[in-house]
Amino acid sequence: MTADTRIQRTKAEEGVAAVYAGARSMLPGGDSMRVRRNAAFSLFERFGLPHRRVEAWKYTDLRTRMRNAAPLAGPAPADLLATVAEADPIAALDRAQIVIANGVFEAELSDLAGIEGVTVEPLSHVLATSPSRVGQLFEDGDDIVMALNTALMQGGAVVTVAAQAQPARPIEIVHLTAGAEPVSVYSRTVVVVEEGATVRFLESHRGTAGLAYQVNTLTELDVGAFADVTWARLQTESEAAQHLSSFVTRIGEGARLEHAAVNSGAALARWQAFVTIAGRGVRTGFSGATMLSGAEHSDTTLVMTHDQPHGTSREMFKAAIDDRATGAFQGKIIVSPGAQKTDARMMAKALLLTDEGEFASKPELEIFADDVQCGHGATSGRIDADELFYLMARGIPQPAAEQLLIEAFLSEALDTIGDEAINSALGGVISGWLARRSTRP
Repeated sequence: MTADTRIQRTKAEEGVAAVYAGARSMLPGGDSMRVRRNAAFSLFERFGLPHRRVEAWKYTDLRTRMRNAAPLAGPAPADLLATVAEADPIAALDRAQIVIANGVFEAELSDLAGIEGVTVEPLSHVLATSPSRVGQLFEDGDDIVMALNTALMQGGAVVTVAAQAQPARPIEIVHLTAGAEPVSVYSRTVVVVEEGATVRFLESHRGTAGLAYQVNTLTELDVGAFADVTWARLQTESEAAQHLSSFVTRIGEGARLEHAAVNSGAALARWQAFVTIAGRGVRTGFSGATMLSGAEHSDTTLVMTHDQPHGTSREMFKAAIDDRATGAFQGKIIVSPGAQKTDARMMAKALLLTDEGEFASKPELEIFADDVQCGHGATSGRIDADELFYLMARGIPQPAAEQLLIEAFLSEALDTIGDEAINSALGGVISGWLARRSTRP
């Protein structure tokens, strides 16, 4: 007699399966894309949602935390979309905009002025005409959440920056989610920066306040040889939202990529990045500032793979944990055989603002070369009592003194971005979170 080894599905897993069954015939792409979608979804059917026994998801048990699956979003209601668009936390920043609303590229809402040398195509068109351009940087079986994005991606954009181009304005890829009832959104952005180009991107995410929507978004960034790319990320989703975001990048010879992120939204947020240094002499940096309050949970997971010699990488992630919030950082540096002269450093720091908050850090090194300089570290603690006393002794009230120290702690993570306008815009989001914290009872 053979034992039945089928996995008992949760309500959310059953809901995801129902969403796919109802939507797959209407999703963009031809026959080859449908075959690929089915193959990607089979990974979910086999393993279900990731849980704590999956090492990469140890600190974010999605099977337990995700209670239901919202239906796939349709077109965003115009009035609600306008409300979300107007609630722009970086409105003062001059930038071009590529608008993706409820997972679909909206050309009429976008502003593409001042970005000569940049081509923007709807993902739906690319999936129908040349689907091989999508998903070149990873295998669909690498991660269940990424596989679900492949299976259910509704749309998005394919952005190409021509060789040697230098767009005058930064380019914001803005993801808006709007609805009267909870919805799920699956979007994909593919960005190709060709050889020698210099470009600044800002990726932002926000949605209808108070709405428990679910986002699964994936960005593919292919950085050509000797290109110079600045990538900023801003996540200010609804306080009830679930936000799952994946970032996959390949960096070519002599190129530079600086990535900085600010996270201050969503009931549950996970950002996972998979970085491959694929050329010699690459310089890259990843940093982030995360602010959590209430019962929010945030997970930052980064895998940095040095595949070629003479690569330099720096990672600095900071988090401020208030109330009963929980956070996690998982960072791994992998140095492949032959990647000699690698210089890689990783640090995670958490500031615990209450006794109830929690933060977990798991930095790792896997080194298969013998001529390298690599290191990692992690710290957590309370506001320094001596620093607080110093400020209060000079007449600064305790709440204001605490705010100054928290802001200085978080802002350090943005210093590497190298763009004053973007740095100032992201810093304003940190200041806004601290101002709201100071007014809470």
